[in-house]
Amino acid sequence: MSALPSVRLPDRWAPSPGVLADRVVLVTGATGGLGGETVRALVRGGATVVMTGRKVRALEALYDELVALGGPQPVIHPLDLESATPTDYAALADGIEAELGRLDGVVHAAAHFHELTPIAMHKPDDWLRALQVNVSAPFALTQACMPLLGRAADSAVVFVFDDPERVSRAHWGGYGVSKAALERMVAVLHAENGRGAMRVHALLPPPMRTALRRAAYYGENTLDRPLPSAAAEAIVYLLSGAGVDARGTVLDLRPTH
Repeated sequence: MSALPSVRLPDRWAPSPGVLADRVVLVTGATGGLGGETVRALVRGGATVVMTGRKVRALEALYDELVALGGPQPVIHPLDLESATPTDYAALADGIEAELGRLDGVVHAAAHFHELTPIAMHKPDDWLRALQVNVSAPFALTQACMPLLGRAADSAVVFVFDDPERVSRAHWGGYGVSKAALERMVAVLHAENGRGAMRVHALLPPPMRTALRRAAYYGENTLDRPLPSAAAEAIVYLLSGAGVDARGTVLDLRPTH
């Protein structure tokens, strides 16, 4: 059970044009399944998006797509979470402050998952990589951005959880352990920042059509799963003023039946 209470998305809530106008939001894993849908939803909501990721060409292609949507011009900042250092995160925060003057939100959409494997056969480097990308990087990046987020009138940091019952089963290895650690870190972060300008949020998406899902479920036809667009719209909700009501909770998007 999560240390944070669960809530549901308000009935009939839908993002309206301009709901994130004048907000600057940083998104990790911007070229992934959830990250890509998130940056599209943010741009449609009027936000200026800072996109990070390892693949520069993919970021550039996404940049062109977002420019075609209109709205504020997005910003590309290549960043490899596997090897980034605190100095890299500080430089990113300093660059955002120098170029854009503010930061109103961070979405930790990046994730590392390689394959299902028993711990006895788990490659140590892949274990460390999962903990680095899924726990240590969100910690270090959030820490570097907190001074900027704290100066905003209203800011939000969104972390992405996974089904705790599912990823605590056999063979989920470093990914499952990292997601459990992330849950505890988010609970601690909210306990320390429950009343300030920076809100702490968690999102628990349903099964989605993503590369991570394909890697974990070999026999499943992933095309039967929905795209992450609904989860991306829920992230818009959390980043908007309406998300104040969900502060310090897990927004559970899984089907109720």
